[in-house]
Amino acid sequence: MTGGARGLGAGIALGLAEAGADVTVVTTHSSSDDVVGQIQARGREAYTITADLSDESILQSVMDQAVQAMGRIDILVNNAGIIRRTPVADHAASDWHDVLDLNLNSVFFLSQYAGREMIKQGSGKIINIASMLTYQGGINVPGYTAAKHGVAGITKAMANEWASKGVNVNAIAPGYMATDNTAALRADEDRNKSILDRIPAGRWGRAEDLQGPVVFLASNASDYMHGHVLCVDGGWMNR
Repeated sequence: MTGGARGLGAGIALGLAEAGADVTVVTTHSSSDDVVGQIQARGREAYTITADLSDESILQSVMDQAVQAMGRIDILVNNAGIIRRTPVADHAASDWHDVLDLNLNSVFFLSQYAGREMIKQGSGKIINIASMLTYQGGINVPGYTAAKHGVAGITKAMANEWASKGVNVNAIAPGYMATDNTAALRADEDRNKSILDRIPAGRWGRAEDLQGPVVFLASNASDYMHGHVLCVDGGWMNR
């Protein structure tokens, strides 16, 4: 899984380990020693790949290393992502490309490479991490919004082609989660209140809130689900 060293990704990695999966953690900059140790403490194998996933030229190598480390790939979770907050009129081209390279391009190519392996096996689960901004425009995050809309699109496109080959491609759209990416929002008293006022559950989401949904989509229980974007949002989309 990508972006598994901390935050939501670490929570997802631990949830998969608790459900019986061995986990390869792909991380860009952060040390993954802590999450790897926690996975191993749960009796599962863990392996780390350090790579800049925004560099398209290395993504095939990343997938090859993951398959070699574990012997095969049954589950891919595309979680790695960044966000750049700037008004549309001032959004720098570098910010646009940085976000799209990691949040969308890496998702497509890693899924493509994993999908080839899964098709050979006749089975596999790909889970992409989308967002509430898959459905909405957001404020000051045009690159992130574009990428997350794109994640839903490629999830559906891949599902259409691979469902008959035993490969499930689905996505999860987390709501407002307490992560580093939302630290600025939570620190803004007015913005924090406006967000919480709309969430029926009355709180920000936590990493553990994604564990059950991810395990479900990674398991045989979801074998007849293809191209679905599952909202895990405390009821945000209901309001």
